[in-house]
Amino acid sequence: MGNSSFILPFLQRPTMSSRFQSAVLGSSPVYPDAIVWSEENLVAAACDNTVLILNPGNLNVRGVVTIPTSKPFPLGVIDGGEEDLLNECLLPCHLSWNTRPSVRSIAWSPVGLANNAGCLLAVCTTAGRVKLYRFPFREFSVEWIEVGDISEMLYDYLTSSNFGECQIMSLESLDREAEADHECATELPVSNLRKKRKRNNGTAAKYSESLDDNNVMQIVPASVYKGKPPFDGSEDHNLPLITVQQYASRNAMLMSLTVAWSPIVRRLVNDVTIPCDSSKSCSILAVGGTDGRFSLWRVQAPECYSIYRTTSSSKVSLVGTQKAHNTWITAMDWALCASDDSKSQYLLATGSFDGVVRVWQMNGEELLNISEAINDPFSLLKEAVTADSATVSVLSLTVHSQSPWRLLMAIGKGYGAFEVWILDILTNELQNIGCYNAHDRIVTGLTWTFDGHCLYSCSQDNTMKSWILVGKSLCEVPIPSSTPCLKSAPDVPYVFTSCFGLALSPGNLAIAVARRFDVDQLDPMYEGRSHKAAVEFYWIGGQQLDLSSPTSPKIDCESFPGFPNKESTWWESNVLWALKQYENCSKLLTIWDVVTVLMELKQSAPEYLDHVLRKWLNSYFRAQFGISISRLSEVVKFLSKLPSRQLQLINIISRHLGPKESRVNKMNNKQEEEEWSGSKAKDVNFWMDLLSKSENELLERLIGLKFSAILGALSNSSMFSIQDGCWSADGLPQMEQWVSHSVKTLKDPTKDLAAEVTKVEKRIIHDIVGYQKDEQCNFCSGLVPFESTDHAICCGANNDSECNQRHKLQRCSISMRILPTKPSWHCICCKRWATKLAPIVIFTMPEYPSDLKSYLDSSDYKNLSTPFCLFCGTLLQRLQPEYSLSPAPI
Repeated sequence: MGNSSFILPFLQRPTMSSRFQSAVLGSSPVYPDAIVWSEENLVAAACDNTVLILNPGNLNVRGVVTIPTSKPFPLGVIDGGEEDLLNECLLPCHLSWNTRPSVRSIAWSPVGLANNAGCLLAVCTTAGRVKLYRFPFREFSVEWIEVGDISEMLYDYLTSSNFGECQIMSLESLDREAEADHECATELPVSNLRKKRKRNNGTAAKYSESLDDNNVMQIVPASVYKGKPPFDGSEDHNLPLITVQQYASRNAMLMSLTVAWSPIVRRLVNDVTIPCDSSKSCSILAVGGTDGRFSLWRVQAPECYSIYRTTSSSKVSLVGTQKAHNTWITAMDWALCASDDSKSQYLLATGSFDGVVRVWQMNGEELLNISEAINDPFSLLKEAVTADSATVSVLSLTVHSQSPWRLLMAIGKGYGAFEVWILDILTNELQNIGCYNAHDRIVTGLTWTFDGHCLYSCSQDNTMKSWILVGKSLCEVPIPSSTPCLKSAPDVPYVFTSCFGLALSPGNLAIAVARRFDVDQLDPMYEGRSHKAAVEFYWIGGQQLDLSSPTSPKIDCESFPGFPNKESTWWESNVLWALKQYENCSKLLTIWDVVTVLMELKQSAPEYLDHVLRKWLNSYFRAQFGISISRLSEVVKFLSKLPSRQLQLINIISRHLGPKESRVNKMNNKQEEEEWSGSKAKDVNFWMDLLSKSENELLERLIGLKFSAILGALSNSSMFSIQDGCWSADGLPQMEQWVSHSVKTLKDPTKDLAAEVTKVEKRIIHDIVGYQKDEQCNFCSGLVPFESTDHAICCGANNDSECNQRHKLQRCSISMRILPTKPSWHCICCKRWATKLAPIVIFTMPEYPSDLKSYLDSSDYKNLSTPFCLFCGTLLQRLQPEYSLSPAPI
């Protein structure tokens, strides 16, 4: 590292806490909102003509989206002379035609729209093209895979409707009519078109003019074809004859500027919303353009998910276009004003080049039921008339947690200020609560955090600020200072000139910032060659959210050294808030930031960690049973009363607080009675025992539901429901063996169901669904006994001439059968594998029901499955090699 990085003025250093990790980028961001964070814990940064996808859990591994060059759409042949190239209405076309387009806007979709149930990435380029990309889960490639071209579909739609214009005759039909009607032929400016071709030194010099067989000019970027004839004489024959104004209008219709995904829109089953299930859901992609319109694209999740084939893909359809502004749409953002069902109101805010912001609304059920593209499907809710006409650079919407019908809207401006508006959906009142001159240059990033309690802003002037909402006004507060207990990353120098956006982690405890390096202050031999920009990660879990709240008297800051005064209070409050948000089954369990913080506290402040986790665990039992627990035996007694999502949260945290799996030993009954507030060794024993008991509880719920489904299907003589899908009888003998091994710890309802299944003649099940108790090894003919739910060791082939070799095999965590040789789902948290998916009903269980049969019959989504881990609740995926990208939700 050059010495120049150590002699910078103090003002050039960011006025915030030290980053805990950073990643160097080989190219620089150009446009605002250049960084986004997905629900599955991937960070995408738009850098010049590439999009770099980073994994916060492993920054050395990344994915890439390379923007290809694209030819302009064949819009038509201009009826005019050479001077039409200089017409002012073609100026946007001249500026937009670039043989090397860069990334203008990026956005992550909600989880569940990709073939592997992950997120899709929408990329909008300076050439006006919008494409969708997915994670290369089966190609083992760093380059992401294109799955859809929105611009091509928009062009096909506009062409079919003739761009909303009257029918224009093609050149071929014009020639035929010219033979019969001389006036049509004389309208062509032949004399002007036969002028000698000149090379203009101005804007038109970048383009070539060519005369076709009908002596009509065609505007084509010369650099695209590199001097070759742009048309071969046959392609242009069916192009319509249009005017310069028509060409400019059509080009504006296809020129996209910004993209934004709506929250997930879920379908109803018997008037009940299906939580956690993405196969019955969709999302709306809004694409804003230079003509003031935005188009709406419904992206349907695949009917079934897979990790080794892509036969079932997301269905993309155009559902409508909306005339929103008279100028360019420069920013968009979505919000959902009630998340109970699809009748909730979906709000879309659009900002324009002239500073106008409009809020549009539409019912979620209407978004699902639109069968064809319609004009103006949204209704205008409110218009925010700003004090100036400065360009809207960024938008951020959120719904306040304490007021679900209170929409908070932050509007970033091109001159460094931002405005905050509050919209009451019930009364339809829109109020401006202030304009804040926070920065000196364009605002490049705005994001609400902690459900609208805090707002972060950043600018091209390389500043970043934090604000909290107090009543109906914003107050600037310090960004959390450096927390000594958490590691920092000083390997990248603080030599930045501008900031191009910020993104929030799913748990709201970390923030990512995209910055551009000042290459003049870097060592030209080393950093100057590779350091163009960087993505920095900062902890914001210690952010103050209330000016009037004093330090909690329950926390003695002197007992937890390493924390600044008050930050220990806010860290506790924000971590507990984050864990509370994940109790909602519709929210994907992506708690990488929470677990990373807890792991750091485990090493540097174990007493403080013990205090926070004790309060978190007791909150479950105090909220539901009105008691506080202090012994493991008390915890185990109430595990059956906890919802499945809380059990999965307990599993994730317990797994990461305990020792490595290879060092875990079984605990005896005496250790279970020891208080968990004792020594460090006792704490580890407590968490590992809690993990074992909690996983057994979830497994017992799965087996009980499966026994109930099979018995119900047999009694109704309907085998279809158990032949396919999540209720298949596959693995039934293995489950019976697990029950026989764990009979002492099972509940009475599970024992009764197991006894009923045992009484059923195995011949009946075998004839219908293929009941097979004995399993054979995939590599030899040896039998595989059932000894563990996760692993298996075969007995070896009986061959006297060779050594009796035994093979270690993996079992499916759902069916307990041996994994086949084809690719299987993998859980990155607990390292388990699965070929069958757990039914969605188990993820929504509020407790272990006393009557499993009745509970299953009353479920409206009992036949649905989703690629989530039964024990961790995290998104399953295909295990990737080290050189490829593998999301780390934990």
